[in-house]
Amino acid sequence: MRRIALVTMAVVLLLAGCTEEPAEKGTAEGRPAKVDGIPTSEGTHKQKLDVGTIGHREYLLHVPAKVADGTWKDGRPADPPPLVIALHGGLANMGTMRDLTGFDEQSDEHGFLVAYPDGFMTTWNAGACCGAAKIGDIDDVGFLTTLIDKITEAGLADPRRVYVTGFSNGAGMAYRMACERPGKVAGIGVVEGALVTPCDPDRPVSAMIFHGTADRNVPFNGGGHRDFNDRRPFPPVSEAVDFWRKVAGLPEPRRRVKAADGDTECGSTGEGARGVAVTFCKINGGTHRWPDGATAMLWDFFDSHPRTG
Repeated sequence: MRRIALVTMAVVLLLAGCTEEPAEKGTAEGRPAKVDGIPTSEGTHKQKLDVGTIGHREYLLHVPAKVADGTWKDGRPADPPPLVIALHGGLANMGTMRDLTGFDEQSDEHGFLVAYPDGFMTTWNAGACCGAAKIGDIDDVGFLTTLIDKITEAGLADPRRVYVTGFSNGAGMAYRMACERPGKVAGIGVVEGALVTPCDPDRPVSAMIFHGTADRNVPFNGGGHRDFNDRRPFPPVSEAVDFWRKVAGLPEPRRRVKAADGDTECGSTGEGARGVAVTFCKINGGTHRWPDGATAMLWDFFDSHPRTG
């Protein structure tokens, strides 16, 4: 009996230790531990998002110290920061995109939030591409719209400064967001991707486009196959550049922009109505990879182009 009593007491103490561990608290300056279920402390947090279907979607959210330890008012950042959504390429995931781009470091330096969402079975439904997400007709536009609304309506990010960037299949998804939800997105950053979805936005968005001349996956001058079951070629990157500048009524991108890498040549249209601009960066000899210096250049571009009007 004594042994049973001792075992019982040990189990009770163990359970008490598991249940009485204090939750992360906010700060004396008024930062709550969570807002609408979203953690506010410094670091990278794995989150689940209900999108109204069976199961859930996931994303990583990086909160820099400049936000977590900044000024909070009424349980929200006094000056809501920008939000960058970074979309991984095909056959990758949110952790891969985080490691590939280094957006955490830019976030820590400049004080903006970064969300790294996970695609459906490592793919995004970017229109005529790609894989499982396309075949399943997954509503990735709806998922990303819900993600944007979740964070901005919680008061944790400025809805006028939401930007979507992506690599490869994720870049195509960034295009699709700008096509179908231009009111949610101030600007996009496209790296080695193609515009392969019907596009008729009701307002222009700013766009920065990187593409390597030696990319064999998504060829610079068009070609290849859009998907394993779609033999149509990718369009040349010039078509996407021309499309977005014409939507905004902008000239050709001939204004020289300093690039972070010596093999990259960048030109800008300059700003037009509503401060919208298009910048195109040609990477001479560049292959299907995230270019050196692209992350810092994308942030500088985003930071200069909030949504107006």
